[in-house]
Amino acid sequence: MANTENKAKASEARYRQLTETPVPNLILKLSVPTIISMLVTALYNAADTFFVGRISTEATAAVGLSFSVMAIIQALGFFCGQGSGNYLSRMLGAGKNQEADEMAATGLALSVIIGIIVAVLLNSFIRPVSAFLGASASTMPDTVSYLRIIAMGAPFVMGQFVLNNQLRYQGSAMYAMVGLLSGAILNIILDPLLIFVFGLGVTGAAIATICGQMISFLVLLSGTHKGANIRIRLSNIRLNGHYLVQIVNGGIPALFRQGLMSIATILLNRAAGAYGDAVIAGMSVTTRTMMFVSSTLIGFGQGYQPVCAFNYGAGKKDRVREGYFFCVKYGTAFLITMSALCLLFAPHIISFFRNDPDVIAVGTVALRWQAAALPLQAIVVITNMMLQSIGKGVKASVTASARSGLFFIPLIIILPEVFGLLGVEMTQAIADVLAVTVSIPLAASELRKMR
Repeated sequence: MANTENKAKASEARYRQLTETPVPNLILKLSVPTIISMLVTALYNAADTFFVGRISTEATAAVGLSFSVMAIIQALGFFCGQGSGNYLSRMLGAGKNQEADEMAATGLALSVIIGIIVAVLLNSFIRPVSAFLGASASTMPDTVSYLRIIAMGAPFVMGQFVLNNQLRYQGSAMYAMVGLLSGAILNIILDPLLIFVFGLGVTGAAIATICGQMISFLVLLSGTHKGANIRIRLSNIRLNGHYLVQIVNGGIPALFRQGLMSIATILLNRAAGAYGDAVIAGMSVTTRTMMFVSSTLIGFGQGYQPVCAFNYGAGKKDRVREGYFFCVKYGTAFLITMSALCLLFAPHIISFFRNDPDVIAVGTVALRWQAAALPLQAIVVITNMMLQSIGKGVKASVTASARSGLFFIPLIIILPEVFGLLGVEMTQAIADVLAVTVSIPLAASELRKMR
């Protein structure tokens, strides 16, 4: 009885916090842990790139090729996590706690099932998949070794992204951050030990990554039993049409965004592969670098998402609008600063990961192109998060797919044919410019309705 009363009081306090705290203060409070969480996610990939970069250019290229598969696994985790998280946050805002409890359990169960399927399929077709990704004779052994380990951890990777998103959508960003941070610290400790001390090379990097992801999953699962957070119970799993449709509606934009990014990465690696392993490595390092900047922006936007979804469910749409413009304004200011730094220090940033003249030459040009268009990302990312959080699945899917799908995929096919290597280096920047032209009218159409 006491536990029930305590949870009820905690739920009431959460409602007041999300609907009454001044919007800028609330977003900043929630965004700090989510920014750290997103940087931790980027750190998983960057740590492997950094330590593997001490082995060889071929090893760096192999990890870069594998990143597209890791992005697909993460995309499926975000699909289940944001799909279930969006819905349960709106239900909590509307006072429908049982529906929120059932969605939390269902979202996690679905991710584990999908993760097992991915692990089996990927290990069954590991060499054809590696060849499709663009692995050459020199990078094939390392690519296969890395991917095989990553595939085995797919259920834990997807599960941890689900729990992280669900906790965040409940306003428990701190628990979500601690879960990811614990795994990242373990990964950074294990990477040099397994790669160099035990001599496992690329395989050691993959083992370190998966061990970190498993620890994150366990810590996040324990976080669901803290405070007012929803307890995950097997009895609440409802793999029925209603909940699956809601997961698809809320999660498909994240799947489009992450999934198309993975497809784009595959096409980018194949286009870069025509110019040699050094070009693949250079583009891979550029991608990792931009991930750190984008992760900060996405973390800032994710601090807005529970505010957006909860208040939209509670009928407080003026707070949704206020939060949107606050995030766009300060997100753009941050990206302008990061753009200037990347333009100025591009060669030094690339050489930090791999001190190879050919890799530095390619990475410097690509990084400067992407940095030039970087400030435009704030409108695209925050618009996508707002549309996704209020349940506008179709519009959110369009904005999510614009940057890495609608524009990048055709451009990476066309531009290298016209401009050669320069076409590979400039594609993402041009896609970013075009994505803004789609995002602005879609955002305006919904913001007008909220007046």
